[in-house]
Amino acid sequence: MGRTAGDTRKGQHFLLSAAARRLSLSQIARLTDDQALKLFEGIRWCETQGDPVCPKCNCLAVYRHKGKRRIFSCKGCTAQFSATSGTIFHSRKLHVRDILLAIAIFTNGVKGYSALQLSRDLNCQYRTAFVLAHKLREALGKGMDEIEASGTIEVDGAYFGGHVKPANYWENRRDRRLAKNQNGKRRVVVIMRERGGRTLPFVVKHEAQSVTTLERRIRPGSTVHADEARSWDPLHYAGLNMKRINHQRAYSDEEACTNHAESFFSRIRRAEIGMHHHIAGPYLDAYAKEMAWREDARRIDNGTQFLLIALAAAGHEPSAIWKGYWQRAKSKAPTASAN
Repeated sequence: MGRTAGDTRKGQHFLLSAAARRLSLSQIARLTDDQALKLFEGIRWCETQGDPVCPKCNCLAVYRHKGKRRIFSCKGCTAQFSATSGTIFHSRKLHVRDILLAIAIFTNGVKGYSALQLSRDLNCQYRTAFVLAHKLREALGKGMDEIEASGTIEVDGAYFGGHVKPANYWENRRDRRLAKNQNGKRRVVVIMRERGGRTLPFVVKHEAQSVTTLERRIRPGSTVHADEARSWDPLHYAGLNMKRINHQRAYSDEEACTNHAESFFSRIRRAEIGMHHHIAGPYLDAYAKEMAWREDARRIDNGTQFLLIALAAAGHEPSAIWKGYWQRAKSKAPTASAN
């Protein structure tokens, strides 16, 4: 899938090496409209070397219309379609080159990329950039909720969102760790991270609520590493080989270690604090899945990452959540935050 750390000079971090750089924004920005469209068609219909396939009947007998509309007609079902029809970019208004440029910008954001910054880079409305970035996150996270974890797995949970600003004067401040002093918006990202495999997150309100999902998605006989939080005690009775680590004594020992899970939390924490500044609860799951994908792809060069993201987006059906998002009644859609 791409060059790994073994291809770099000894002692050099992969992200600092030439092997990590296989794509630059200038390569995409310099494409003409025809070149950008041809590139997108090649990505979407890679199995036919870029030859269009009808998204309704999968017919290969397709002819291209001449003119500026850049559409196709199927000889089998007579349906008309474009290169983005039936994808997550269905009904798009941006030029295909701008979509490819947005994917490239999104790819190069190692710690994530904010919608506000993306809107400035593309010179488009914030709302357009917000929806576009979330469409990419939805494509990357497709199917994660159905994947089972197996082998040696690290399990942990961390709270995100729901920031409560401390009072100005010391005598008015309260312990914000207590439930009575919180605003109820904080959520827990629970991670199942296979050693040498996938990083699989999901979001719950409390750690204890995650046990049912963990029992369902971790295959019996797997070895699970976890800390000594009481939330994980029921996993001992789920046919799993449990190994626990007391973090008050050490971060790891010869028996148990959750450092890989903590590495994921470091990535999403840096994204929340340094890039997005605030992640609203309804969107936390999408951001967690994005960071899980980035964690798994951290040793893949950015050119391959660009193709993987573009393939995921081109192969994803129109989004039920984000298609027409801003046109819906406000009462039916969660409030967006500037992130």
